[in-house]
Amino acid sequence: MHDSRPTASPSQATPQEMVHTNDVDLAVQAFGDPAAPAILLISGAEASMDWWDDDFTARLAASGRYVIRYDTRDTGRSTIFPVGAPTYTQDDLLADAIGVLDAYGLAAAHIVGISMGGGLAQRLGVEYPERVLSLTLISTSPGGPGGPDNPDLPPMSEALAKMFEDPDPAPDWSDRDAVIAYFLAAEHAFSGTIPVDEDRVRRTAGRAFDRSPVPAAASNHWMIEGGAPIRPRLGEITAPTLVLHGTEDPLFPYGHAEALAREIPGAWLVPLPGMGHQMPPYQVWDTVIPAIVGHTEPGAR
Repeated sequence: MHDSRPTASPSQATPQEMVHTNDVDLAVQAFGDPAAPAILLISGAEASMDWWDDDFTARLAASGRYVIRYDTRDTGRSTIFPVGAPTYTQDDLLADAIGVLDAYGLAAAHIVGISMGGGLAQRLGVEYPERVLSLTLISTSPGGPGGPDNPDLPPMSEALAKMFEDPDPAPDWSDRDAVIAYFLAAEHAFSGTIPVDEDRVRRTAGRAFDRSPVPAAASNHWMIEGGAPIRPRLGEITAPTLVLHGTEDPLFPYGHAEALAREIPGAWLVPLPGMGHQMPPYQVWDTVIPAIVGHTEPGAR
């Protein structure tokens, strides 16, 4: 595969704006033609909208989609809560996604979620089916890491398990270089065999740092309550569902994707060879972007 260059310019993006919903402010940005089919991108834990690469979103927009990304609570320019003491739950994050749709006057949209955002997307499909035109689930799981609580799902890799058991100290969140190094180390830990584009990760992490008044607040995502397990209700999902998953995901090995595809009626599974647990690297964009575009074509499925 090759380094796919964008076919649309980031100048097609609207300026970032603030949306007030559910007593919080969320920073939001849209790409493309507002009359085109709308895609809402939901990020993973600790990830601001910056991690949805400009070139990636521009290519989606150039393919005839209206692409919306936003900072979840505690990231970027959105409302920040006390570090270590978030007072919201996953239900609030669901309501925020709906609030973004409302702010753009969208009765429904195609939902694309990655990792934690993929878990939120599953919940949207179950709890707000009328707002979901389709689901795209990237690098996510029906039940979280495998283990005693999910014996039928493959466990995380031994290397990653050791990292969680004996984690490195948190970075000095006021030190830009230290925070960039933290995210770069995480990218290496969660990647597969596709080489990590260190320059791209550094740029993204640096921009995310610069946009957040309290970078440490993003760690609150690991502390929020997740609500009742959604897996028993996956059979209720009626939205057409695309599952995109790295074949070398060390956190949610490929069996998690197979479980999603098996348990969500009619789901379509596309493997991403060599990808780990990460935002799709540019080496797989030529698979990922056409898959999302085809999946979100009006009347496609």
